[in-house]
Amino acid sequence: MGGSAPGQSPYQRLSQRMLDISGDRGVLKDVIREGAGELVTPDASVLDITLWGMELGLLSMRRGELARFLFKPTYAYGTLGCPPLIPPNTTVLFEIELLDFLDSAESDKFCALSAEQQDQFPLQKVLKVAATEREFGNYLFRQNRFYDAKVRYKRALLLLHRRSAPPEEQHLVEAAKLLVLLNLSFTYLKLERPTTALCYGEQALVIDQKNAKALFRCGQACLLMTEYQKARDFLVQAQKAQPFNHDINNELKKLASCYKDYTDKEKEMCHRMFAPCDDDSAVGEN
Repeated sequence: MGGSAPGQSPYQRLSQRMLDISGDRGVLKDVIREGAGELVTPDASVLDITLWGMELGLLSMRRGELARFLFKPTYAYGTLGCPPLIPPNTTVLFEIELLDFLDSAESDKFCALSAEQQDQFPLQKVLKVAATEREFGNYLFRQNRFYDAKVRYKRALLLLHRRSAPPEEQHLVEAAKLLVLLNLSFTYLKLERPTTALCYGEQALVIDQKNAKALFRCGQACLLMTEYQKARDFLVQAQKAQPFNHDINNELKKLASCYKDYTDKEKEMCHRMFAPCDDDSAVGEN
């Protein structure tokens, strides 16, 4: 095994055992932990990638893979660098772990079809596309991109609403709808639109009237709308379904506190309205 040439930089020594994935040694790769499954597809949805080298690197990876990459300046920050942290013409080292990716190209193509064209595909295809849209929405939600998440959830719901299914398969459609409706309810709570959140939560309850998550979302929405009795009804039902759920129990405590503040203010207002006037200028005798 040959040794390193004297005077080599750490990057140069590292690069000698790395795989060239760009064809010009501008992007080099060293796999630390192997992944599994298919490679990332060119049409996969990957957000916030700013470096050309990183995009090339990701296209060489599989789910669960951990890899180290060297990007030459052309594939990284170029002649300008990224002051003050990265000087001009800098070779950079990245370590990337690919937890998961979504291939949204199939979904985008399907959603672009007319309802009549979509009806030509089997139900399993519709369910798969709807699930991809929902998962993409979940990813956006975790990025706090609630408006974008809502758009993906609504695409999934539209697909499921307009697809008819034979009676023996209708439960599959309803189960998929339930998940999307719950996500929409939560998203609209995050968007501070409790009336719409309540609407989607109640649609979820039509599918599963004892669903604790749907009852909880409806309770949260009613609390934000200061409809305290409705909030209590929903939350108590949710607590019956899941008596040890920490979030539900905390929301009931929050409701009690909000209701107490409300009644205290009501009492104070009534007291001010009906308290006798302390008027020093009393009417004298005639």
